[in-house]
Amino acid sequence: MRAIWKGHIRFSLVTIPIRIYNAVNTESAIRFNQLHKEDNGPIGYDKKCKKCSKVVSSEEIVKGYQYEPEQYVIVTPEDIEKIKLKSTKVIEIQGFIDATEVHPTLYEAPYFAGPDGPVAAKTYGLLCETLRTSGKVGVGKVVLRDREDAVLISPSGPGLVLYKLRQPREVRKVDHVPQLEDIKINKDELKLAKSLVDSMSTKLDKLDLTDRYFDALREMIDAKIAGKEIVTVVEEEKPVVDIMTALRQSIEQAKSQKKPMEKATGKKKQAAKPAKSKKQKVA
Repeated sequence: MRAIWKGHIRFSLVTIPIRIYNAVNTESAIRFNQLHKEDNGPIGYDKKCKKCSKVVSSEEIVKGYQYEPEQYVIVTPEDIEKIKLKSTKVIEIQGFIDATEVHPTLYEAPYFAGPDGPVAAKTYGLLCETLRTSGKVGVGKVVLRDREDAVLISPSGPGLVLYKLRQPREVRKVDHVPQLEDIKINKDELKLAKSLVDSMSTKLDKLDLTDRYFDALREMIDAKIAGKEIVTVVEEEKPVVDIMTALRQSIEQAKSQKKPMEKATGKKKQAAKPAKSKKQKVA
């Protein structure tokens, strides 16, 4: 695993040399290229002015911020240079909070943080264990690529995970979703729904979260490469039932799948005696 960033975690007077690694394996993703249907040539992307329809080069393009319809203010590279923040290669932790205070919508991208060298390993391990036993996470800031990002540092197994956080202003309010105020809950339905949730309670590692679309896509591509015929299977539509019937049937199904296994007693079961067959009377 190759490090993508090298710097320090700092809180108060404590400084820990670290290296940052990508937590997401982007190489596993399947990507497509757009091709010309006639000769399979790759399709390029020309930058065209929507006003005069002229294809322009990069030297002819400037940045503009639209503050009113069809009204822009031009921002030059010199303007950007004046507000650039100097990268200090330091993740400055401003405080430690309960992880529940950070809403899941603020999590943007995960990275692994590891110690940079054997000297840093001891202090790094101490921070991991402290966060793990205290139930806290560190929140701070780091300057990357001339801009400042908020980050969260959390323990995960033997190491630390660093999450880049979105700014709260970037996330919409859930109460802005239409028709939420019209939702009314029936008590009987709620009772059955809670019972269903209880009967389906399990652990994350016991759930099958396989990306079936990815597997099917990979299989289809391999089949095309090998020149094989592609076979598609149409899934039958399930009938729609009312909520109460669906909840009751779901609870019964979940309970049947959780029946305890019979305990072994060590005694051999006697074979069942064959039933005596009755002779049919001849009329």
